[in-house]
Amino acid sequence: MSPKPKKTLSLLHIVMINVIAVDSIRTLPFAASLGFSLLFYYLIAALLFFIPSAMVSAELGTGWPTRGGIYIWVREAFGGRWSFVVIWLNWIYNIVWYPTIMAIIAASIAYFINPELISNRAYMASTIIILFWLATYANFHGMRISSIISIISAIIGTLLPMIFILSLGIYWLSRGFPTAIDLSFNSFIPTIENFSDLSYLSNILFGLLGLEMVATHAHEMINPEKDYPRAQFISVILILATIVLAALSISIIVEPQKLNLVQGTLQAFQLFFSKLGIPWMIYFIAGAMVIGGLGSVGAWIIGPPKGLLEAAHDSALPPFLTKSNKDGVPINVLFLQGGIVTLLSLLFIFMPSVNSSFWVLSIITAQLALIVYIFLFASMIKLHYHKPHIKRSYKIPGNSLGIWIVSLAGILICLFATATGFIPPSMIKLPPIAIYESILILGVLFSILLPLVIYKKSNRPKQKKL
Repeated sequence: MSPKPKKTLSLLHIVMINVIAVDSIRTLPFAASLGFSLLFYYLIAALLFFIPSAMVSAELGTGWPTRGGIYIWVREAFGGRWSFVVIWLNWIYNIVWYPTIMAIIAASIAYFINPELISNRAYMASTIIILFWLATYANFHGMRISSIISIISAIIGTLLPMIFILSLGIYWLSRGFPTAIDLSFNSFIPTIENFSDLSYLSNILFGLLGLEMVATHAHEMINPEKDYPRAQFISVILILATIVLAALSISIIVEPQKLNLVQGTLQAFQLFFSKLGIPWMIYFIAGAMVIGGLGSVGAWIIGPPKGLLEAAHDSALPPFLTKSNKDGVPINVLFLQGGIVTLLSLLFIFMPSVNSSFWVLSIITAQLALIVYIFLFASMIKLHYHKPHIKRSYKIPGNSLGIWIVSLAGILICLFATATGFIPPSMIKLPPIAIYESILILGVLFSILLPLVIYKKSNRPKQKKL
């Protein structure tokens, strides 16, 4: 019998893991582009998606507290084929995400050279590719950097800038400086004239992904029955507060029409520091964002590939992708991942602008991620009826009715956000609509059909159940 895991994680540990996993500067410019109505969008996102995903991941995580997380949950609910699709999509949407976070790092570096380089498509593409391959090479020898360094980099590059920009927004209002948006109730509710803003909803939901990751640590908590739901509740409050207030601060300082999706946060800092006569402070913020971005990518670059290898236990992966080096690193997966990121980064050269490249990659990432979450919510319903004997330390209140309300809310908002993602936003210069939507449709279809083909051709034994 294998030893039971030590009960070492407190409520504070789980809250910190959640906040570090979900909070991101990347989504702030998207939200800030909505102006004061971002409060309305986040209210809907919280009620229909964020809170339901926290509740579902809490129940499934305490019911199946094993390594593999969502892969195991979907496999138990729908079998190996669809669990492989889900873990594949989880890997693919992270690959599409890498160029966007690397773009923010490249933009931050540009502030030390020439800020105008941010609009230079060749600079952005080449810098993203070089930085990603350096981060990939650093991971060939395994995770030798401690988790403490990852957390510190996330605090320096994400949490502190978010808290700082939030404080600047409060100071901006208190000093009576002119605001870039209307803060009245009329601006709180989106209007039909702003219908294209619905396309931002998918990125708002994507910015709230990640609470399911910590669910696999529930069995290591000192008091999971009591502390796990409390940790999720506290995390939801902290994450929503930091993201919403930081995004609102940016929209107060920078006019939404002039907001750059890649450097929106730095734009706000630059305007504020110029107002106070201390423009040199922007270098400290840019440096912090570089540290935070590289720390985030360094921590994530090997995680999804290792998650993909969970499918190797079911023989669902081609043999060449399962090859690992002496440090247990799936090197062929990393090479394949790097090649795909390189190709995606070339979009920054061929698209009309850096903003449009950033948007297309971001929306594809969000749509693929939301498909994964549709499976998550559907698994909750299926496992409630088909695996009722599995003990869960935490259960969604309301028994069957509660589970249906929570899960259906999540499924419907994911479907709605995925569909509205095909609406071109009015404030971004994009290719003709036929080309734009073809890119999105082909990207989503290819990402789903490819794992189905791979799974069908794989040489696997009969399905094993936990």
